[in-house]
Amino acid sequence: MLNHPVTRGICGLSLAVGLAASLTACQQQANEYVPPPPPPVTVAMPVQREVTDYLEYTGATRAAQTVEIRARVSGFLESMHFEPGATVNAGDLLFVIDPRPYEARVAAAEAEVANGKALLAKAESDFQRKALAIKKGAVTEADLVASRAERDAAEAGVRAAEASLLQAQLDLAYTQVTAPISGRLGRNRVDVGNLVGQSEPTLLTNITQYDPMYAYFNMNERDLLRMLAIHRSRVEQGDVSVDQPLREAKIPLFLGDASAQGYPHQGWMDFAESAVDPTTGTIELRAVFDNTGQPPMLYPGLFVRLKLPVAERESALLVSERAVGADPAGRYLLVVGADDVVEQRPVQLGQLHDGLRVILKGLEPGERVVVNGLQRARPGAKVAPTEAPMPGSEDAKATATAEQG
Repeated sequence: MLNHPVTRGICGLSLAVGLAASLTACQQQANEYVPPPPPPVTVAMPVQREVTDYLEYTGATRAAQTVEIRARVSGFLESMHFEPGATVNAGDLLFVIDPRPYEARVAAAEAEVANGKALLAKAESDFQRKALAIKKGAVTEADLVASRAERDAAEAGVRAAEASLLQAQLDLAYTQVTAPISGRLGRNRVDVGNLVGQSEPTLLTNITQYDPMYAYFNMNERDLLRMLAIHRSRVEQGDVSVDQPLREAKIPLFLGDASAQGYPHQGWMDFAESAVDPTTGTIELRAVFDNTGQPPMLYPGLFVRLKLPVAERESALLVSERAVGADPAGRYLLVVGADDVVEQRPVQLGQLHDGLRVILKGLEPGERVVVNGLQRARPGAKVAPTEAPMPGSEDAKATATAEQG
């Protein structure tokens, strides 16, 4: 029966209809849209801690004292009593200029003083004798006046001779060139045997005092006004007085040089110029830093970074710098809400502290910030968040240390 031609045709037709129905169903299933899974991102909650706001500047170091040692009298340089680059104390002998011509001048001046005193003694005696004789009428009033004038001239001659002797003694003392301050010597600019001080005070060497060390920097008008407001607040609170010198206010500053990470040196505000420079709109200030030790920590002429603390924030919110994005409207963060939907949140940034950026406005404690996978997180779309410590925070560092161990 199955082999009947009509039967075989019916069966074939039924099989063809079934295959066509199956193919149609598969095509309909293949054309249905299947949404992709939410992209994975890493989120972290902001770190909340107390931070200090700073004003940051660049400046240069300068020695507290630098003295040029020059020849104050002329003569041949006889000897040198130091090693270039050595540290000396005030009063140490540095050079000797040939003293013999000045010793001779001292001796001649002493003789002039002795001669003048002898003449003064004779003139005084003559005057006293004539003063007695005039009472007896043995001399005239004119003779007494002349004798008094001779006595006064002899007295003036003694004073002139003593002044010449003092100058000669000073010149002789100047042949012994000593250190006026304690500090480090530079190289000798003149070798022994050369004539110095002939036409001008010859530069022999210099001394630099390294302790304390000054750092000079310029503050703009905006920061100056902010600092003045802080100072007025301290005056109102009784922390400082109105007429208290700046160095006594003990305003701290921190300094870092090119070789140091951070700001390892602490000092104090020491001086401020009396006016703002109208050509630059800045005022020059000076900080002072302790610079003890051998060798000293700081040298004159260094380029340095300075930061000045101005405010304390008790519960500041900080996020990783790499979580902050920027567009024409400003800075923003990508925040993941409770339904795992991404929101682009405009924020106001504060200062950078240990690699973390302070968020002044636009973020609340406990909110989840996208810190990894920012390219995959699109505002208004869902994501698959994985929570982790904020990169750069102490928790993140502790986690990384534990994983390495």
